[in-house]
Amino acid sequence: MLYLPTDPPDWVSLFAECKREAFHLEVRDAYAVPHESERFRRFLDGEPALPDEHKNRWNDLIRETTGRGVTVSRVRVVTVPHSDYHRWLLSVTDSNAEAGEDIRYVPRHLAGDVPPDDWWLLDNDRVVYNLVNNAGRPAGLAVTTDPGVVAYNRGVRDRLWALATPFAEYTQR
Repeated sequence: MLYLPTDPPDWVSLFAECKREAFHLEVRDAYAVPHESERFRRFLDGEPALPDEHKNRWNDLIRETTGRGVTVSRVRVVTVPHSDYHRWLLSVTDSNAEAGEDIRYVPRHLAGDVPPDDWWLLDNDRVVYNLVNNAGRPAGLAVTTDPGVVAYNRGVRDRLWALATPFAEYTQR
């Protein structure tokens, strides 16, 4: 396993290497991402949203990646009722979908066993774990191409994808 303690992680390089598919599994009910804290606070206080340069850069990266023919998808395993953080995410996910991400949701009570960590599966041959510290803040990445780990994560992806509801449909419920 290779550890890349970059903050923020170098997603531009990782996605540039991606040729076919990037899949993300999210399993946490809340994240302590420093650049999101003010936007999240404003949401909780009922204040108007502010522009977010980090999100704009992310969506530009997704547009560039999908423009090269790479599919970008994610499944969010969520506790119902939703945490405040996931209520906020639901309110801002439309821009991710418009940029080209296929984001889907699985209620935790329907998901069965899920791994405790978030990860990306890139081109079905590399897993990039999102590391977090004890406070839930990003702490870098761990990358592996171990065939057993990759096969396990492919199986998790396939099982959860079959259970997942697309973002637009999920928000209509």
